[in-house]
Amino acid sequence: MALLESLTDPEVLAAVNDAANMLDDKDSVALAQAASAGIARLEAVRFRALAQLNRHRDGARSVVQEVALELSLVDNHAGALVAAADAVTSRLPRTLALMDNGKLSGFGASKVATATAWLSDEDARAVDALLEDRIAKKNPDQVRKAANHAANTIDPDGAGKRAEQHREGRRLTLRHGETGVASIEVEDGPVEKVAAAYQRIDREARALRGAGETRTLDQLRADVALDLLLGGQGGASERSEVFLYMDLFTYLGLNDDPAELAGHGTIPAALARHIASGENTVLRRIITDPLSGQVLDLGRDRYRPTAGLAEFVRVRDRECRRPGCHRPAQACDLDHAVPWQHGGHTADTELVDLCRRDHRLKDEPGWTYHLASDGTLTITTPTGQRHDSTPPPLHEPRPLGDEPPPF
Repeated sequence: MALLESLTDPEVLAAVNDAANMLDDKDSVALAQAASAGIARLEAVRFRALAQLNRHRDGARSVVQEVALELSLVDNHAGALVAAADAVTSRLPRTLALMDNGKLSGFGASKVATATAWLSDEDARAVDALLEDRIAKKNPDQVRKAANHAANTIDPDGAGKRAEQHREGRRLTLRHGETGVASIEVEDGPVEKVAAAYQRIDREARALRGAGETRTLDQLRADVALDLLLGGQGGASERSEVFLYMDLFTYLGLNDDPAELAGHGTIPAALARHIASGENTVLRRIITDPLSGQVLDLGRDRYRPTAGLAEFVRVRDRECRRPGCHRPAQACDLDHAVPWQHGGHTADTELVDLCRRDHRLKDEPGWTYHLASDGTLTITTPTGQRHDSTPPPLHEPRPLGDEPPPF
């Protein structure tokens, strides 16, 4: 008990809080980072305690209700917490070690637990080993994508079956809110259709913005979606595009490397081939560097060509280039890393995709952006913290001589 009391000693916490009120910006960020690392370590302690409780009770259902009561949680949250604690402490030792070192939050660790829940213990540990150097200090969505990619890589056959089962569970739900409002949601719909539907709604909502329009973009999206569902046009109808990234050998079935759907993340090879072979699919030729996997060239034969340079940059970047932001590139602004009025050039070596929020952030005082010749974008915050963002390769870099046999 003495250990527990020392972790939350009121006098120590009061002293830290008093000191926090006297810090400058940089020290404030440093203290927040240290606090987050400390919270991660405490969450590792909580995981071990909950897992031990679950083992003592032989996994009885009542454990979840007890945890919900004692920790003041709703049952669903308590159940997810107990399941994550059990998985992390029994099958994911390296993930737990990252928490012990303050490099991964409990919420981030739960993403690894969820992504590996369907794997055997042996495969889960293999994923755990793959992720050790990839998820430290990443946000939960980055952890989720990395964990799903690793799981799909370790067991591609199982990943394909799991994706098929999830898609079979699609449903439409109606949730009534406060007086006069309700929500409708397509749950577990095919990701390529949901992504394309959102892009169409977003595009038509933006087309309606003009002189005299008082509705916000969020309101316009909602109005367009409901209008389309009720048989209206919703706006200027236009075909939407979703970017699916898959190397040639996966498309031909010579390997089962995971593919990626822009804005969503990794999908199994079998599902990617299913989407790519759809009757409305338009295939594009994308040339990559065989060693790095980076985009070198983009074929122009496609439905409705657009400005070649803008299109190349969007295909190369896939998503907003701020680390941790996953808004698809086709919904982002094309921005000069060096402002055009300050000598910047309109070339692929000086253009990046930034969502509207991050585009505006770039102009805030103290934020600096530098784009290197290899495409690496370095963002420096007002407190001097540096964060790098590199366009993700279309496939894992391969050593020379490691290509699949000719077909």
